[in-house]
Amino acid sequence: MSQTISTTLGPVRMIGDNATPIWGMSNAERNRRMAESAAKNGSTLADGHELVFNLLYAFDPLLLRLALETPGTLFSWGETPIVGQVAQGIDPMRAPHVIDLSDGRRLYNRQLRKLEQPMVRVLEPSSRREIERRSYFGAYKGVTDILTKYLWPQLALVLTRIAAQLKMTPNMVSVIGVTLCLIATWMFAQGMFWTGFLCGFIFMVLDTVDGKLARCTITSSKWGNVIDHGVDLVHPPFWWYFWGTGLVYWGLPLSGATFTFIMTAVIAGYIVQRLIEGMFLKDFKMDIHVWRPFDSQFRLITARRNPNMVILLVALIAGRPDIGLIALAWWTIISLVVHAVRLAQAYAVSRSGRPIVSWMDEAEAGAQVQGA
Repeated sequence: MSQTISTTLGPVRMIGDNATPIWGMSNAERNRRMAESAAKNGSTLADGHELVFNLLYAFDPLLLRLALETPGTLFSWGETPIVGQVAQGIDPMRAPHVIDLSDGRRLYNRQLRKLEQPMVRVLEPSSRREIERRSYFGAYKGVTDILTKYLWPQLALVLTRIAAQLKMTPNMVSVIGVTLCLIATWMFAQGMFWTGFLCGFIFMVLDTVDGKLARCTITSSKWGNVIDHGVDLVHPPFWWYFWGTGLVYWGLPLSGATFTFIMTAVIAGYIVQRLIEGMFLKDFKMDIHVWRPFDSQFRLITARRNPNMVILLVALIAGRPDIGLIALAWWTIISLVVHAVRLAQAYAVSRSGRPIVSWMDEAEAGAQVQGA
């Protein structure tokens, strides 16, 4: 049994039927949304080709992106087609490039910076919650900060499920988060560090939830991404600045020279570090944090918002929020130096004629050779 529907991407053939919902929608609707989302992001089908989805299965969206990159590619599980871009009307298993994922091979997801075996599971009532769990964790970046990687996931999973059940959109979650971000900024300025930290903590978790909700329900939008990434980029220096001005309410005001040094370090350091990351991406077509294993490990603790908040929390517990801000400034300087050295090393390697290749690409190639 199969049916073909029209989407802005092109014809989509749905094989089979499935009444089991996933993230509050049918599998057919989920696959339709993935096709529409791919079209919005600029993907196209080759002439005379169609997408094929097997509705009996749920799979990692990475497989769709890879299939769209190479016409004639079908991902299967043994002799069962899962998803692919094939010539219209043919038996999917007769596609020129059939990739059997049942051999346990791992693929590199450049978008999420991780190497892993993509999820492929039969979608049925007994497996639904586990599939939702795996699709949720599958939306996590493999290279990120220590809190996002190890502390947020379980809490954010619960909140993401609740938001999906309530039919909340990612933008609704983002608006709540941005409001808490602004409240935290004001509280820091007033020296209400504990209350501000609580608001900031909830915002930081919701900053994960909105993105995961968008990916799991295939409801990301251009403006949603602008709001999410824009707030992420802009707000940290304001937090550090108003934390510094709020110290007066604790009787711990910084001298003018110290405050100027700290603000110069945290703001200029933050901006320059971002510029270094942008230069690496522009010149080497990949994120600096996926070059070598050291870079991926350093991303866990580099001077970004979440690790910086850990520094401030430890200092706050000790009753010295002033020392926390000073430590944050020095950690920003150290992180900046590390990034600058890594960028210089990359340019040196490139000038020597050697390619700049992610260790994850190398690991994927090695795994494919072993599986051949």
